[in-house]
Formats: sequence, C-alpha cells, structure tokens
Amino acid sequence: MKKKSYQVCTKTVMDTSDPSIFFDGDGVSNHYWDFQNTVKANWYKGTEGRIRLEQMVDEMKTNGRGRDFDCIMGMSGGADSSYMLHSMVTEFGLRPLVFHVDAGWNSEVAVNNINVLVDKLGVDLYTEVINWDEMRDFQLAMFKSGVPHLDIPQDMAFIGVLYKFAEKHGIKHILNGGNISTECVATPLEILYWGTDMVQVRDILRQHGTRPMRTYPFSSIWYHKFYLRLLRGVKVFKPLNYMPYIKKDAMNELENIYGWKPYPQKHFESRFTRFFEGFWLPERFGFDMRRREFSSLILTEQMSREEALALLEQPSLPPDIAEQEFNFVASKLGISSDELRGYLKMPKKYYSDYRNQRYLFTLGERVLNLFTGARRGGAY
Repeated sequence: MKKKSYQVCTKTVMDTSDPSIFFDGDGVSNHYWDFQNTVKANWYKGTEGRIRLEQMVDEMKTNGRGRDFDCIMGMSGGADSSYMLHSMVTEFGLRPLVFHVDAGWNSEVAVNNINVLVDKLGVDLYTEVINWDEMRDFQLAMFKSGVPHLDIPQDMAFIGVLYKFAEKHGIKHILNGGNISTECVATPLEILYWGTDMVQVRDILRQHGTRPMRTYPFSSIWYHKFYLRLLRGVKVFKPLNYMPYIKKDAMNELENIYGWKPYPQKHFESRFTRFFEGFWLPERFGFDMRRREFSSLILTEQMSREEALALLEQPSLPPDIAEQEFNFVASKLGISSDELRGYLKMPKKYYSDYRNQRYLFTLGERVLNLFTGARRGGAY
C-alpha cells in the first residue's frame, strides 16, 4: 500500500494520521463535509430540540411514576456527563439514578466531581466495582495483542454493567452524555475499532489472556443495540444534542456551582485513558486524539483552527508527566516498566490481524442509522 504524503485539512486539524481520511481539490477533508452534509441534520440545538427534549422528559417522568427514579444515567466525572446531570435535574426536574462504574482507574478529580454533584443535587448514586484481576488480565491481553484500541476493557465494562442493570430493573430510559458539540468527528476505525465485536475480543483473550473471565460484564453490540432497544424497548437518549452546549461555558458553570474540577483533555477523568490517549496512541501509532477533539470544537464554532494548531505544537502530556504515568500504569498492572516498554516497541497490529466481524458491524450500522439515526462514534 502506497503511503500518503502528509496533509492536514484546511478547515479542521484532522490529518493523514487518520488512515481513512481523504481530501477534495481544495484540501478540505471528508470530516468537514460529513459534518456539513450529515451531522448538522441530526443536531437539534434550537427550538425544535427544546420541544423534543421536553417531550422525552415528559415520557421519562410518566414512566417513572411510582418508582424511585425516572431514568438512569452513566457518570464518569467528566464535563459531558456532569453537565448532563446538572441540567436534567436543575432545569427539567428529573429524578435520575446516577450510575458509576469503577474499573480501577478513577482519578481523584473524577471521584471529587461525582461526589460534589451527587451530594449537592441530592440524587442517588450506584457504584459498581469491576473485578480487578479480570480487568487487569483483559488489559494486559490488549497490550500483548499489539492493537491500538486498548481502552476496550474499560469501555465495555462501562456499557455492559449499565445496560444489564437497566434490563434487570426494568428501566426504560438511559441518558448518555455523548454529543455532537464535542464529538462530531469520528475516530478512525483503524485506531478505535468496534469495542463490542465479541469475535475479536474472544480471539484476543484466547491468544493472550491468562485467566477465565467469570464476572466481567461482556456486552455485544447485538445485546445493547438491537435486543435492548428494538425488542425490550429501552431508549438511549442524549440530551446534550437537544440544547445549546458550549463546553467552556458548561465547565465554568459546574466550577462555580459545585466546585467541579476541569481536566486538561477530554476523557482524562480516567488515569488509564489519560495514559492511553495522551501518550500511548501518539507515541506508538502516531495518532493524537486531540485532533479529533479540536476538530469537533472547530466545526461547532467553539475553537479556532489557529488555536488548535498552536496547542498541537505541544505534547498532550509533558515528558515528565508522561514518564510518571508510564510507570504508574506498569505498576498498577503488576508488570515492570521494561515489560510495558516492550509492548510499546513491539510490531504494530490492528483489528484486521485478529478475527473480526467488521462486515456485520458495517451492515448493522447501516440498519441502525436507518431506523434510529444512530451512527458509529457515539455523538448521536
């Protein structure tokens, strides 16, 4: 395969570190045109969005009559989920069950942010702790596999526990902090492959895992995208797509009201994700997740392209912090820093090097997009 010459989009900061990017004659990438031609049609942040949001709130309140709560929402402590909780309780009067999954990598800031909101809002918090021995083995198997999508064990735990709890307790509405405002640019499939492709997960664990996964909450896409939604009537709703959501303003509001603490980068509420996105992906695979984040903010008019380019001149994690995080992750996983460095330098592999069901996922994405409007990436 002929290697592409380096090029960066003239409208965003997505570049040829995205293996699937392409450009028109003016140097404008497919990400820009996807936003203009497709994403905008699914973004209801004005009057129509308010009407749809109020209708969904009424439905949740009706369904919640006689129950302890109207809906369930995942909470990571990051800006999106925190602002979603704040808005839905204070502005719309919902009674959510706040659901948090502790996969072993919570930062102190994340714990603080969850607690200050829950306490001040007076809502119930349910925390599920994942079996660390299984989580550790799963994550080490991902390192040993050589693939870039190392965050699957965390992501799947978050999704699996939440959805299974909702089914068990007959909860029909799940609120999700995914949003177009900060996530309208999808991450390349080659970098973050489908986390719920159980054929791939099982193949990686078969080759590189060392223990039976008796309690880990595996969740296939067929379970939470088709079975729960289409057969059991569970609705996943993303309220931030139906209101004006300016991330900087939202964080300021959260700080002023709750003493909420910001993160230097999206998803850094997890120590592992901070290491993975801030160091591992740029160092091993040459992909900086800030390009996706900044490009989303550029397209939604929350950041200038010039500001983004200037920030990208600096590493996501300063070298001294990166070294601290590297040693912390190795210690947490129970391996030496030299062993972890060996995984960093090993030959690169991708999802295509393992068994997978990409063709079925591509078909499923088209079906879901047809019936629900959802698409890969989680923004809507």
